[in-house]
Amino acid sequence: MRRPYPDRAAAGEALAEELGQVDGSVLVLGLARGGVPVAAAVASALDAELDVLIVRKLGLPGQPELAMGAVAGVGDELHVVRNEPVAAGVDPETIESVRQEEVRELRRREQAYRGDRPPIDVRDRVVILVDDGLATGATMRAAVEAVRRLRPARVVVAVPVGGMESCRRLSRVADQVVCAWIPQYFSAVGQAYRDFSPVDDDEVRQVLAASTARRPGG
Repeated sequence: MRRPYPDRAAAGEALAEELGQVDGSVLVLGLARGGVPVAAAVASALDAELDVLIVRKLGLPGQPELAMGAVAGVGDELHVVRNEPVAAGVDPETIESVRQEEVRELRRREQAYRGDRPPIDVRDRVVILVDDGLATGATMRAAVEAVRRLRPARVVVAVPVGGMESCRRLSRVADQVVCAWIPQYFSAVGQAYRDFSPVDDDEVRQVLAASTARRPGG
């Protein structure tokens, strides 16, 4: 596919081609919000189940785009990772305050997207974690480590675009990293898309509902 990608759905289709055949019981988890439309296209191509994984960046106060770390939630489990080069200079009380705020938003999104439906069980399954791209990789690392606690068979990180160093770091914690495009000059995920419109809660719900309806018994 000619790059940049037209949109997230097209990126997901290209990513599915890179993944190829995946053996085993496959579950695709889209990182909310931007990773969900990408993950939906991957799940459709692989004929796999789709669910959402919510990860929140712990932004530095005054510079929210700079990550002190990230928190991921899988069911009742919460897992926090620290970005030490940033977090090391921040007092613990500030980090805890930001963490609590992001956990509240994480739980709000879980309720908004899933309602009373529990997360799909990941135990002994091949879990493919999908986002719309990798910048620092902090949120994806939190996702990998949170899912690991639930004893999947394998954890695969799959993204349409990412930086070389971020992909290399994640290869140390995931069983496999598939990055469809590593640009020579990479500054932001949005540079890989012609349409990088924000994904809102309604779109996430619609994507998940459509995927559920396609499943047998859905």
